Amino acid sequence: STGLREHKFGIPISQVEDVYERAKSLRNIDPAGVSCHIGSQLLETAPLLEALDALLVLVDQLSSRGIAVRHLDVGGGLGVPYKADQKSPCPTEYAGCVRERVAGRDLEIMLEPGRSIVAEAGVLLSRVLYRKQTGGKEFVIVDAAMNDMLRPALYSAHHEIIPLRQKGFGTIHADVVGPVCETGDFLAREREIANVFPGDLVAICTAGAYGFVSASNYNARPRPAEVLVENDGWRVTRERETYEDLIRGESL
Repeated sequence: STGLREHKFGIPISQVEDVYERAKSLRNIDPAGVSCHIGSQLLETAPLLEALDALLVLVDQLSSRGIAVRHLDVGGGLGVPYKADQKSPCPTEYAGCVRERVAGRDLEIMLEPGRSIVAEAGVLLSRVLYRKQTGGKEFVIVDAAMNDMLRPALYSAHHEIIPLRQKGFGTIHADVVGPVCETGDFLAREREIANVFPGDLVAICTAGAYGFVSASNYNARPRPAEVLVENDGWRVTRERETYEDLIRGESL
């Protein structure tokens, strides 16, 4: 969550009216809008609608002080099913609930449903390098790593990992890890996955949001290419980086 009291974001709602009064008194400031974001990856819309109700009360309070709010940004937060048993909220139903609450108000409404638009549109494609057993654990080492997909290492985030070709060899219980020299370099831990072998291609699913944008060159690893698949065709939209790209801009 990004909307808790202990976090750095936003202004406490108890202080907002005074802040807007101050803004109103400044010659070059027009306090025309209110925005809110309570958190991301919400699989129910009730918290979002509760926040909207609070915002509308605030809009009325500001109006009583002569501050006319014309723009209302209700933020993002609509989640996506990172796990197979999860179900995402329906954007159409959510939009309908928003419309009901703002009906009759002269407000421009903005929503920020970024993750729910792009997350499921992307996968990270990786190849199995080898497997090993150590300390009583099974490891599947792939050529993707924490620098390519940071979310598991950063948030312990879950991404389904599936083979591109189902070979019918059952499942294994393993950690899926990359070749970076960090114990935190993992894509899945203690996961039941398909029984894959060196050379197999796997897809790390739901990687379209906070995936490539969080990638880095850590461990001197060039970032992968990005490919757009459209209907029956595909094209490279970002070239694979080279080692020359890593040192471009450096000088001795």
